[in-house]
Amino acid sequence: MFLSLRYSFTFLFTTLLLTLSSSSHIASKISISNHDIHSFTNAVRGNNITGISQFKRYLSRFGYIKNNDTFSDKFDSNFESAIIKYQRNLGLQVTGKLDSNTVSQMITPRCGVPDTTKTHHYHNHHQNHIHNKTNFVYFPGKPRWSRDMPMTLTYGFSSDYMIHNLSIQEIREAFKRAFSRWSSVIPVSFVESEDYGFADIKIGFYSGDHGDGEPFDGVLGVLAHSFSPEIGRLHLDAAETWAVDFGVTKSEVAIDLESVATHEIGHLLGLSHSSLKEAVMYPSLRPRDKRADLNIDDIKGVQSLYGSNPNFRSQWSSLESDISTNHGAKFGVDTYRFSMIASIIAIALYYI
Repeated sequence: MFLSLRYSFTFLFTTLLLTLSSSSHIASKISISNHDIHSFTNAVRGNNITGISQFKRYLSRFGYIKNNDTFSDKFDSNFESAIIKYQRNLGLQVTGKLDSNTVSQMITPRCGVPDTTKTHHYHNHHQNHIHNKTNFVYFPGKPRWSRDMPMTLTYGFSSDYMIHNLSIQEIREAFKRAFSRWSSVIPVSFVESEDYGFADIKIGFYSGDHGDGEPFDGVLGVLAHSFSPEIGRLHLDAAETWAVDFGVTKSEVAIDLESVATHEIGHLLGLSHSSLKEAVMYPSLRPRDKRADLNIDDIKGVQSLYGSNPNFRSQWSSLESDISTNHGAKFGVDTYRFSMIASIIAIALYYI
């Protein structure tokens, strides 16, 4: 039953510094032992269990409970409602309980941007059609970069806030690939600037409290965070073991830089978190996993803000026509295959 938790405890238990009696300023990590699992997963409304308060702090940190410095250990109705919202937002089975899958998700490293609890979008067509349900979510107010199309945004790297286990060239190439994934599907180009101070997007690796009100928490926990348009700040936790090649970086807690960069760029463009686990905009990423290919949900979300890259549109229209023709026969509701085809097209356009 708890097989899904085994990974998390192996990687996280020795690194999570939050104790049951700690203050609420570090709320992005949850520290539990194997002995505690049974009591949490069997908890129901009305129970009072030592440690529930840290789950409340976590849910408060990511936008599900109103901030409160004196969270209790009671499993109350507000906590149950917050769990239900969290489960819906993360694409989990909705139980209203701290079941094993929910706890496993909560202790998986993730983006520090709070989840936007918002009703997902549905198109008014036949619900069995592959395009009808979408999981992408905007930031409140639907902010975007308000410039004439086609648009060019510059980005720069802080010379003062960098890491040393990767070369600057490896970092630049990982971000170049990440930016290109988005520019291949929308009419927005990204150009690296040598002038960090005047760049539209400012990228840096920071430790702990770095002045933006969102302190990093050390190894794992929160990996990075960025801000909605047009703020343009992208911050990564310098404490992480960042990797561009898992064949070279052997650490069990290594985090793929390109995957996180691609996710955070989605925030910079105006997308919040998706509930689709295959999407780049899904909020969490396990160590040594890679998820940098844009899913159809990522593509439709960002195109709803900026329109389609003309070079991508013709290929996309042809693909949609083929899927409509073969609906129910060849493709059915195989969204994974569909997203892989879209990703292949995006990659092909990048290398043309």
